[in-house]
Amino acid sequence: MLIDTHSHIYLSEFDEDRTEVVNRAKAAGVSHIVLPNVDKETLEPMWALEAIEPEYFSATIGLHPTSVDATYKQELEWVKSELERRPYCAIGEVGIDLYWNKTFRNEQIKAFEQQLQWAIDYDLPVIIHQRDAFEDTIACVEKYNCSKLRGIFHSFGGTLEEAQRILSLGSFYLGINGVVTFKNSKLSHVLEQLSPEYLVLETDAPYLTPAPYRGKRNESAYVMLVAQKLAEIYQQPVNDIIEVTGRNATGLFNL
Repeated sequence: MLIDTHSHIYLSEFDEDRTEVVNRAKAAGVSHIVLPNVDKETLEPMWALEAIEPEYFSATIGLHPTSVDATYKQELEWVKSELERRPYCAIGEVGIDLYWNKTFRNEQIKAFEQQLQWAIDYDLPVIIHQRDAFEDTIACVEKYNCSKLRGIFHSFGGTLEEAQRILSLGSFYLGINGVVTFKNSKLSHVLEQLSPEYLVLETDAPYLTPAPYRGKRNESAYVMLVAQKLAEIYQQPVNDIIEVTGRNATGLFNL
């Protein structure tokens, strides 16, 4: 039940040793990996990895906010065509990111809202990315919130108040990754005030590598380090953390 709900190991950073990376994940006890899409360019490598072992990998479909520009409507056309062409386990990775560039803020909001609507229409969970854009992001989700809208706020690293606002929606989990192991992170103190029943595990490989490997390429095997850190925070056996987060992920993605 150790599930990495967010891993980009189909990217070129893993081209030289992808088989070994997958084998290390399995050796670490990882039972399933969810592969969030980025944009049209990542579809082929994502499909190729999923096809190798479809019972182990689950692909999602979506347009990442940092790939949104003036042509976003054209980009969304292929997202819609993919939703109609084959099944996916979720819509993602989608959302709003104003960290790098605010030029296309309005386009990001429109693209995000369209994909939230598709999550409702196709009854799929949504994997939400937000960076320096919490208010815009949560406002969109609250606008579209209904009984069918559910998913993950990926790479959560916010305040207790932000966590409570997300969880008040009723059908969302917080995605916890290597950030929780960083020495300068305040996330541990936030999570101490929340139940692990609201969490899922993720790596965001190749990014956000947990300690003690911070600064190196992340990989799905390291999701165990996240589980161990949560076990320390909650003073529970690591298997209990793996069980509850795995149950959350299994139910959300219908694995």
